Amino acid sequence: MATLPLFRLDGRVALVSGAGRGIGAATALALAEAGADVAVLSRTPDQIEAVAQQIRELGRRAVAIPTDAGDADAVAGAVARVAEELSRIDVVVSVTGGSMPRPFANTHDEALRKSFENNVVHGVRLVREAVPHLVKSDAATVVMVSSSTGHLVGRGYLAYGAAKASLDHAVRMMAADLNPRIRVNAVAPGAILTEALEVVAADPEMKATLESHTPLRRIGAPEDIAAAILYLSSPASSYVTGQVLAVDGGLVAPNMPLPIPDVEA
Repeated sequence: MATLPLFRLDGRVALVSGAGRGIGAATALALAEAGADVAVLSRTPDQIEAVAQQIRELGRRAVAIPTDAGDADAVAGAVARVAEELSRIDVVVSVTGGSMPRPFANTHDEALRKSFENNVVHGVRLVREAVPHLVKSDAATVVMVSSSTGHLVGRGYLAYGAAKASLDHAVRMMAADLNPRIRVNAVAPGAILTEALEVVAADPEMKATLESHTPLRRIGAPEDIAAAILYLSSPASSYVTGQVLAVDGGLVAPNMPLPIPDVEA
């Protein structure tokens, strides 16, 4: 059997959340290039419509649905609309989350709750809503976007790291619950040059720190993550489930150590 055709998604429908920019937008375009029709979700209508137009220019169908991942009713409505307008759902990619670093003493209860909600609850909710449609597919797959912070250790990242570690295990648990009909995996990016990192990377000294602390000596691009997501979304990974694939330049520790001092007596 030829290998390259295994990366094709012809006749499939993908739903990508957080698709207005960065990793989500790059992923939506990668899946379209592989032959999928794509529904793009985000809170920002003009961003997802621009992505949808690029998908249409690739000859694929696209629907842009403004959706707040924190609004359960909106998410349920968006999933139903995708299934109605594109007739099926085969692939779900969840690109949600984020949390600002802070010293442990300032990591209050609300910061923990908010990080868990943004990084775990929103993504799991999307998958749960999509399951009734995914089970009708003969090649259903889910890909969550986690973070290297979920398995690396550094000061200041408690809320974000704990939430992403929880997401990683949620991926394993969802895979167990949904076997054998729906494969569930995750990608754990390192430092990726998205809009969120551009301010940091614009400082030559900080950019040099990021690069020097990364074994491959560069910052990742959204396309690096999109390529990994395409693999996990396609038949090429048909024997892979419950896994978290690190795409982080070879990190063994955070590449932006924060200057947080020791706790004093």
